[in-house]
Amino acid sequence: MPAKRTRNQEKILQLLQTTQRSLSAQDIFTELRKTRQGMGLATVYRSLEALKLEGVVQVRTTQNGESLYSSMQQDKHHLTCLQCGASISLSDCPVRQLELELQQSHHFKIFYHTLEFFGLCSPCQQSQIANPSPEQTLDY
Repeated sequence: MPAKRTRNQEKILQLLQTTQRSLSAQDIFTELRKTRQGMGLATVYRSLEALKLEGVVQVRTTQNGESLYSSMQQDKHHLTCLQCGASISLSDCPVRQLELELQQSHHFKIFYHTLEFFGLCSPCQQSQIANPSPEQTLDY
């Protein structure tokens, strides 16, 4: 039985369900103010935490530490560039079978998972080749 949600939680959940991208708490705060549905930033954070614990909102932390929230539509998988911050979403889940096995063997209800690989995107790799750092050009 789902928990009884507050009006603010419902507003946030509706925004996340109608948005095609993940949003930070600050983005949510700003978007709600634009539509005259504003609430305090602390209320946004409290509501997001409650929705996350209910399992209807998921959070992903970016390389710079920012939390991005989205509605529970699917698991998220990304390739993230450490140099420029670009994030490439992967459509297939390489660990779906593992998730099912873990739920069964540990009697643990998994709401979602994230999988993120960190490295350099193609443009940043090319940039490094064209402009190597001093450490890369040293001969030992």
